[in-house]
Amino acid sequence: MRLYLTALNPTDAVLDGFLPAAASLGLSATVLTDRPAEWPAHVPVSRCAVRDPAAVVAATAPNRPVALLSNSDHLQEATAIAARKLGLPGKDPDAARLCKDKAAARRAIAAAGLDLVRTVTVDPGVPPEVPAGMFPAVVKPREGVASEDAYLVVDHWELAARVAEIRARRPDVALVVEEYLDGELRTFETLGDGTALASLGGWRTGLGPPPTFTEESLAWSPPSEQASDQLRARLDALGVGFGACHTEYVVSDGRVRLIEVNYRLIGDRMDLILADLLGVPLFEYVIRLHLGESLSALDLPGTVDRYAQVEYVCADRSGRLVAAPGRLDTVRGDVRLGCHPLREAGRTAEHTGTNRDYLAVLHAIGPDEGAVRQALAALRGDLQWTIVE
Repeated sequence: MRLYLTALNPTDAVLDGFLPAAASLGLSATVLTDRPAEWPAHVPVSRCAVRDPAAVVAATAPNRPVALLSNSDHLQEATAIAARKLGLPGKDPDAARLCKDKAAARRAIAAAGLDLVRTVTVDPGVPPEVPAGMFPAVVKPREGVASEDAYLVVDHWELAARVAEIRARRPDVALVVEEYLDGELRTFETLGDGTALASLGGWRTGLGPPPTFTEESLAWSPPSEQASDQLRARLDALGVGFGACHTEYVVSDGRVRLIEVNYRLIGDRMDLILADLLGVPLFEYVIRLHLGESLSALDLPGTVDRYAQVEYVCADRSGRLVAAPGRLDTVRGDVRLGCHPLREAGRTAEHTGTNRDYLAVLHAIGPDEGAVRQALAALRGDLQWTIVE
């Protein structure tokens, strides 16, 4: 039985998550990608124009796949269309498109009477026209990911400067400008089978200093029942309900306000850490849903009696990383700790103010918040990264 995964660049989710999970389920897995040269030699890859649903169908149909899925933000709609054409379980293509298009998602939520976030779309080559009352605002690509080219702006002058800066790098990208939603950033992680939706919990996210939105830390913090109900209503309005979904939001005056919906697992190794915290084979569960199994067949925990915290070590300037710790897994008392490098020593990179600046991810899982925080602080104090400009 063959499983196909559509992907662009190699990711930990595919290499350390989905491929081992497929093997555990007795499935032969093939990665479809338009960048086969970038993948490790041991990974079974096949060249395919993965943004084209017809190409994905042509590449998979002769082998009678049992499942087709993707964990890429960029490929959810194309993969969903291809899965539907192949008669396989999958996401609603319209929902995948809505989640990717930030302006369209805002319109759908507003049309359902759930929330209105003032948003202006800025097409390529068109100057931004934003009412003065919208500031402070956030400008970002309409279909962006990983906080890339997302900036807080306080007035028209700053907005124009940021738009010009983004267009110098990406002249053809459509942008959105939307009102800044104040509040503590949180996440909501879910799995669904197209009928039922289960909450896996969520995280409280610590951001770096503005004007960028680099995620620097996450602490386990499942949403309240009231917030969970509001989040489910918003996901319903977008048609989200199959497979994995990662939702970012803030709560203002008791009301949930969505930042964005990523119709995939949480990224940057948080998916692997979440699986460890929950004590479940999370990637196997996602595959089993794409095989047509129901949510009730999965052994999901009702509650989690442990605490977890994650910290990203971020480059603070451009330059060459000349010294960095290797991979580490250790135990301090009742706390399990890990350090996973995200940039290899010797590599030179520009400072971006986004998740692209990550050097490593540190995490701790233990019985309570105090023990976890203390152990993680001690671990970080023992490690050092050196960048030479």
